[in-house]
Amino acid sequence: MDFISLFSLIVLITTLVFFVAVFLFLKNLKLNRDIKIKETNIEARSKEMDSKMYELAILKELGDRVGYSLDVHQIMDVITGSLHQFIEYSAVSYMLLDSSKIIFKIHLEKSVHRGFIDEVRDRMLKSLGALLEKEFNESQVEELISGAILIEEVNEPVQSFFNIPIVIGGKVVGVLTVSDTQSGLYKESEMTILYKITNQASSAVTKLQEVVTTEKSKLNAMVLSMADGIIMTDLDYRILVINPAARNALSIDPFKEVTIFDLIDNLGGKFDIRGRLEESVKLKKEYSSERILLGEKFFQIFVLPVRSSPIVGVESITGGVVIFHDVTSEVEIENLRKDFTSMLVHELRSPLDGVKKISEVLKNKDIKQTSESFDEYINLIYRNSSGMLEIVNDILDVAKIEAGKFDIVKKEGDFVKVVTDRVSFYSVTAMSSGIKLESSFGTGIPSKVMFDSEGVEHVINNLISNALKYTNKDGAVNVVTFLHENGKDVRAEAKVAGYQSPNGIPENLGEGSFLVILVADNGIGIEEKNTKDIFSKFKQLDTKDKVPKKKGTGLGLVIAKSIVEEHGGKIGVVSKVGVGSTFYFTIPLS
Repeated sequence: MDFISLFSLIVLITTLVFFVAVFLFLKNLKLNRDIKIKETNIEARSKEMDSKMYELAILKELGDRVGYSLDVHQIMDVITGSLHQFIEYSAVSYMLLDSSKIIFKIHLEKSVHRGFIDEVRDRMLKSLGALLEKEFNESQVEELISGAILIEEVNEPVQSFFNIPIVIGGKVVGVLTVSDTQSGLYKESEMTILYKITNQASSAVTKLQEVVTTEKSKLNAMVLSMADGIIMTDLDYRILVINPAARNALSIDPFKEVTIFDLIDNLGGKFDIRGRLEESVKLKKEYSSERILLGEKFFQIFVLPVRSSPIVGVESITGGVVIFHDVTSEVEIENLRKDFTSMLVHELRSPLDGVKKISEVLKNKDIKQTSESFDEYINLIYRNSSGMLEIVNDILDVAKIEAGKFDIVKKEGDFVKVVTDRVSFYSVTAMSSGIKLESSFGTGIPSKVMFDSEGVEHVINNLISNALKYTNKDGAVNVVTFLHENGKDVRAEAKVAGYQSPNGIPENLGEGSFLVILVADNGIGIEEKNTKDIFSKFKQLDTKDKVPKKKGTGLGLVIAKSIVEEHGGKIGVVSKVGVGSTFYFTIPLS
């Protein structure tokens, strides 16, 4: 091989080695670059993973420690208490709106001076005011400080600071703040994660609030129509439910937001509602009060603990309930019973006293049985004893009505004859009182009707005697009987039968065909507010001023009502003060 050839070979080999070296260098350079990129990616992924793990950890802690709580303070405490694992700060704080104040809670991770806290508070107050478009001042703030101690010598201002709004149910309720004495400390990624955690916690509370609001609405709807007043409270005696009946009982505005203090004020010392609730909740006992007068009504108040469903045999108390039961009608009935009993005693005492005195006179042997005085005394005894027997029979009849054992016996009879006989019977009494008593009959009344003749006689007796009792001298009482045929105008039928009273009668007295009996007078009349009571037990209209000499137990109309209703008919009255009254009843035709 010559020198040139050898030189060429050497050059070729050298060139190849150079290119190989360059290739290997470039490849190594790329490899190092790839390694650095991978290391950077790994580091970024590691940081991202750390952030994600922190996010998951804090959300899990929220779930474990807070559960189904609606307490935003507790949720903020969990977030601020865990934040040091993820981000560096001198202080973390939150500011929340309360009912009458602003809660400012700051946790110091490092020692700072008092001016640092004041600056953080003022910035947060301005941020909250800007979010809510309101002005707040320092006097409204209640401050809570925890963590490191204050050192006034550490005179470093706030250099890094950012706020996160706390939004519940679409409303701003506060702000969360991270601050530090170093500048340029917080990156967007850190703020984003904190925003995300805060928003997720707020969203969870909002959803839970919606559930609670829905359930509360259902509960409110359930108690809305209850006649009894219902108030429900939690363990802190905050009002959860109050229905309209309770508001009416306590005279509370229907749109007012009610607190336990409103209840205390409106009860005016008549009932210790706070004390009874506390006793009921803590001792798990029920309480019922005596009758209490609130306004114009009497109430019996019940206080009970609200028990949760037992879990693993353990029962817990979740609040209290107060029930206002209106006993006004019961009190009125008791008073009416007392008045009625007193009246009965008086009604029986007079004839008994008369019988006793007459008997003592008859014991005098100087009075001969053939004398006129003797016969008069015997008649007095008979009338007094008959009056007492009538009262006793009325009481027994009412007792049968209350026991559901009042029966009628229907037999075929002449209805017109019964009415005629009763009018004839009272004609002597009417004549002696200077009152005109007349009767009239419509056409088409059946000759035979199925009815209880004794019962109908009792009804007619009561209505005619009452009409005579409350009609002045020179007045008139008319008894009108007619047949109402199904589908016809009952008022027109009454007019044809001879009814001319200005009182009129109801347009609708029932379905089908039936006999109608009207007893009309032009006496003192009855006030409209009292017409609903005259067929009630133990209620008697007070007419002493107008007819002071008239007496009675007031049971006659009660018995008459029962007799008519047992026939399947209706009984009622239309009346005008100073014009007169028209009592009516119907007997359906079988």
